[in-house]
Amino acid sequence: MADLKALCNAAGFTQVQTYIASGNVVFRSTASAAKAKALIETKLKTYAGSSVGVLIRTAVEMADVLASNPFPEAAPNRTVAIFLDEPPPANTLKGVAGRRDEAIALGLREIYVHYGDGMAASRLRIPAAASGTARNMNTVAKLAEMARLTKIR
Repeated sequence: MADLKALCNAAGFTQVQTYIASGNVVFRSTASAAKAKALIETKLKTYAGSSVGVLIRTAVEMADVLASNPFPEAAPNRTVAIFLDEPPPANTLKGVAGRRDEAIALGLREIYVHYGDGMAASRLRIPAAASGTARNMNTVAKLAEMARLTKIR
């Protein structure tokens, strides 16, 4: 994560912070989300030698993802937001396979999933989520708070 932080600093971002070792980074930038995404992807390609997908959310968008969780009473460690670049296709739920007790709902650019019995035994496959990345609600809450504080400074 130190390398990711250094990469973001080198891209000109400020107040760069990382959270847990899964590629979560919060920063401040005057660049648009599209420009920030392109900058990080370029730096990561140079660093890793191959393309690495990047998903960007503003502080307000992260707060909205948390507030829009359709399963607020469910265990936050069993509920995820799968972040996408684009809105999930209207037919997302028709393509789902291996569903047992999981509850699924579509967000603006997210797919929310509550894993009733946990993720470990789940066989759920959501083809529309293949290009996304999932974070549980505990992580979403922490990132939203970090982003809010970064925006305030």
